[in-house]
Amino acid sequence: MNKVVYENDHDLSVINSLTELYNAAKDCARCGLRAGCSGVVFGEGNPEARLMLIGEGPGADEDRLGRPFVGKAGQLLDKILAAIGLERFAHAYIANVVKCRPPGNRAPGPNEADSCLPWLYRQIELVSPRIIVLLGSTALQNLIDPDARITVMRGKWLVSKSGIMIMPTYHPAALLRDTSKKRPVWEDFQQVRDEYLKV
Repeated sequence: MNKVVYENDHDLSVINSLTELYNAAKDCARCGLRAGCSGVVFGEGNPEARLMLIGEGPGADEDRLGRPFVGKAGQLLDKILAAIGLERFAHAYIANVVKCRPPGNRAPGPNEADSCLPWLYRQIELVSPRIIVLLGSTALQNLIDPDARITVMRGKWLVSKSGIMIMPTYHPAALLRDTSKKRPVWEDFQQVRDEYLKV
């Protein structure tokens, strides 16, 4: 990945741990989201995980607790991981496109996402995963292609310039709204498991 430069030419590549990066992110006010939320929901899991999961942004439960994926969608994600033999704290690192809750759980706007992406890029560099699962269209469009459609791209492996295997799939919240998406997500995570076991 290219060098990540933050506002005022601050080079995030000089930050060499997730803890240090989190401490810096807590003071971020690049967009308006920070003013309307309880705090920064940075990310959590194994800092040396081979698998990284990236969602959209914190919801109400996540904002209240300061942790990603702890509401109903997060509980479903834990079950999906368990079904493929993985545990989120041992085998994965989980983060979001934006670290602050958008009002009313709306999707983050382009400027909000752009303001927050340097933090996520540096998280990816520090974790250095072998596999990234993009959970939903917001993650897909902000990390791969703004015009990409999750309905078209899900289940298809992509490879980053640095060789990371990337699997887009539906966000767990979509499964709670539409149970017909459960089977495709299960098939996608079976592919993730198979790839994970190769490494």
